[in-house]
Amino acid sequence: IEATGHKMTQVQPLRRSKIVKKRTKKFERHQSDRFMRVSTSWRRPKGIDSCVRRKFKGNRKMANVGYGSNKKTRNLLPNGFYKCLVNNVSDLDMLLMHNRTYCAEIGHSCSKRTRQAIINRAAELNVRITNANARVSREEDN
Repeated sequence: IEATGHKMTQVQPLRRSKIVKKRTKKFERHQSDRFMRVSTSWRRPKGIDSCVRRKFKGNRKMANVGYGSNKKTRNLLPNGFYKCLVNNVSDLDMLLMHNRTYCAEIGHSCSKRTRQAIINRAAELNVRITNANARVSREEDN
């Protein structure tokens, strides 16, 4: 990130915990592979004869509480920060005291001018931005 002509070192997270996922595959809805009208998004089977609900061998796994993530690493990004959505410069001030725990993500509806202002203010506050290069054209020095 270039703020005032010199490169800043990016802030590092306070704690770096190893993120362990119990399951990386998505739970898919029963018979979603057979019918186009049945979407893949998970729904719990409720039929009285359902082989998935009755957990027969060779059928799909059902989503349940045992697959939950560790509370310490839940919603944690791979870079070690939690994400906070920012839509204007004043939203960044919330992250002033928490810049080692949370990183900012600029909202998709922000204009180019607002994005540039957010990036400059984040450099002053030493807040990391996940999508700092998105939709911001850099002028090269000749």
